[in-house]
Amino acid sequence: MNVETKKHSFPRRRVMRSLLKNLINLVFQATSDFQIFGEENLPKTGPLLVVSNHFSFIDPVAVIKVSPWKLDFLGGTRTPNAPAATEWLRHLWGFIPVFRGSVSRETFSSSEAILARKGVLGIFPEGGNWANVLRPPRPGVAFLAVRTGAPILPIGLDGFESYFPQLRKGKRPLVTARIGKTFGPYQVDVRGRGERGKLDEIGNEMMQHIAMLIPPEKRGFYSTDPSIREAARGTEIYPWANLQEI
Repeated sequence: MNVETKKHSFPRRRVMRSLLKNLINLVFQATSDFQIFGEENLPKTGPLLVVSNHFSFIDPVAVIKVSPWKLDFLGGTRTPNAPAATEWLRHLWGFIPVFRGSVSRETFSSSEAILARKGVLGIFPEGGNWANVLRPPRPGVAFLAVRTGAPILPIGLDGFESYFPQLRKGKRPLVTARIGKTFGPYQVDVRGRGERGKLDEIGNEMMQHIAMLIPPEKRGFYSTDPSIREAARGTEIYPWANLQEI
């Protein structure tokens, strides 16, 4: 897939992204009741790291609809549970590939280049949509936030996991996007084990900001209710932990 990561051109694919965003807006308008809260929290420009919960393969499209910027996206190279249209979107929009189970210097350098040019980068800290409750983040998100010094904007998405089931019942799905206030940037002044611990703290703080923007019963590991946290046990296991993608 050609994602133009080597050239670091910015902003990328202006015409194609404008066409796709218009199409996305039309589809949501025709098929759903899409509610957006907190638009006053949207910064006018980057650099900005946009983070959101990830319960459905529709989530990237929802974030694109909400975003007023020329948004870039990080996305896994394999989406086994998503329809073919998702792959076309990734290709046409030009997602920056994330190779699950490995660390890609090219992915990080592309992300840094976009943020250095005051771009906006979207990412799902959980690293996939294998559960419908909030899970711990993958470590690379906090590392990227610290390395670039970009402020972070949390978005909470709700209702998208039942989007197509509702349509099949002849109903217009009610979906919401709640936009929180920006926080950060972060700095880490320690190295070694202390650095990893600090990055874990930052990642968990990101997820707590997202948790406040979704229904309490979906907050999973970040719920204040012990029974909800207990019910979420096991969902933190990363399905692609032993996968090396090439």
